[in-house]
Amino acid sequence: MPSAEDTSVHQERAVVRPTHRDEVAAAGSELIGGRSGRWARLGTTALTPVGAVALVAIGMFALGMVQKLPCYNWAWFRGAGSQYTHACYSDIPHLYSGRGFADGLVPYFDRLPGDMQFLEYPVLTGVFMQVAAWLTPGGSLQEQEQAYWLVNAGMLMICTAVIAVCVVRTHRRRPWDGLLVALAPAFALTATINWDLLAVALTAAAMLMWSRSRPLAFGILVGLATAAKLYPVLLLGPALVLCWRAGRWREFGAAALGAAGSWLVVNLPVMIFAPEGWKKFYTFSEERSIDFGSFWLVITQRTGESIDVSTVNTVSTLATVVLCAGIGVLTLTAPRRPRFAQLAFLVVAVFILVNKVYSPQYVLWLIPLAALARPRWRDFLIWQACEVLYFLGIWMYLAYTTSGDKHQGLPTEGYQLAIVLHLLGTLYLCAVVVRDILMPERDEARRDGSDDPSGGVLDGAEDAFVLTRLIETRPARRDAAMAEGPRVEWGTAGTPAAD
Repeated sequence: MPSAEDTSVHQERAVVRPTHRDEVAAAGSELIGGRSGRWARLGTTALTPVGAVALVAIGMFALGMVQKLPCYNWAWFRGAGSQYTHACYSDIPHLYSGRGFADGLVPYFDRLPGDMQFLEYPVLTGVFMQVAAWLTPGGSLQEQEQAYWLVNAGMLMICTAVIAVCVVRTHRRRPWDGLLVALAPAFALTATINWDLLAVALTAAAMLMWSRSRPLAFGILVGLATAAKLYPVLLLGPALVLCWRAGRWREFGAAALGAAGSWLVVNLPVMIFAPEGWKKFYTFSEERSIDFGSFWLVITQRTGESIDVSTVNTVSTLATVVLCAGIGVLTLTAPRRPRFAQLAFLVVAVFILVNKVYSPQYVLWLIPLAALARPRWRDFLIWQACEVLYFLGIWMYLAYTTSGDKHQGLPTEGYQLAIVLHLLGTLYLCAVVVRDILMPERDEARRDGSDDPSGGVLDGAEDAFVLTRLIETRPARRDAAMAEGPRVEWGTAGTPAAD
């Protein structure tokens, strides 16, 4: 029987340490004393990877709150330009009064004054906003808006901790990949712009449940996340195609039924008793014109010609369907069944890229999925650099458009360049994920011999249906590449990693 010391050593080797595999992670670790193993051994401290990553994530979130201080103190309340020049804009304080919370109006049931007659957010997000309003103390309107932002920030900080814990625990042998989420600069900068972190937290929890072979719980959480934001329903697409390839129809059925059931539980009461308010989110999404961050905006600004909203809706929907179908074909023809996180990232990225609006906080949807799909610091930081540049670009552009004759900020051409950069950054990350699917020996998450660490019932499963491979030479090229280095035995997830 192995001794306690032998067991601890085995457990240490079982955890993949990025500082031993990733040159960027190794270089960055010099700031805190070097890579693990130089001064300390894993398991010798009370702080586990889960606790460490959660604390870092909360710390970064707090820094993001500090970055909003100029707006909190005065810029939100003294004209539009200052909140843009300080890059600290947030929807939260403005919608406290703008959507009737300051007047005690009930979302979806009470009609709002002005052009927006009902709250234009999905039901679960509306509940989140209402709970924060109930917790907001009285005072002047400015004091209430400040308090409302603080209450929401506290609730969103809890969502941030949930996201960090879920990402760490989704890949059992790669817990430190959670630092990609915790240290993502775009996460800290955009976390309190809107209420997206609620849906992101539920989606991260759904990914964790799928990795634990609990498809029903996964489906329930996807349904709840879809009740907070539309994009999480896209995760059912990758689950469908992967379960098709693996012949796991029962598990997909449980996930789909769980998603439909939980979504209905949240939405049905409002659908029945306040149908006009309930459908506002969907009609607003359909009628919304081309907006910030999208390639559609670049086209209209460069050509000077407007594009009919119905045309944009049709083209973007068809493009999403075609590209997702392409991802499905890739899944069924790849030399090795893709990992669930890879496909989840791709379908959400496709949805964002072809949409008529790419708001700066949409990056929050992708960050946890990107950390699981491509856990490589270089590629992740390239993408994050593009997103940070866009974050600064949009606020400087809005400062320019609101400065009148002063023309202070970023002109239209500069903003168009910022849009192109952040679209290219997302496309770059999509490209390396697709490359990993076509060349699984390049997949960082599989270098230790794992099959699909977040795949749950799919992890190590045999293929039941595979289309004729598009590139017949790919397996041979993969074998040749693997002959040059340590060979990956697919599906042997318990094999200790070689440093």
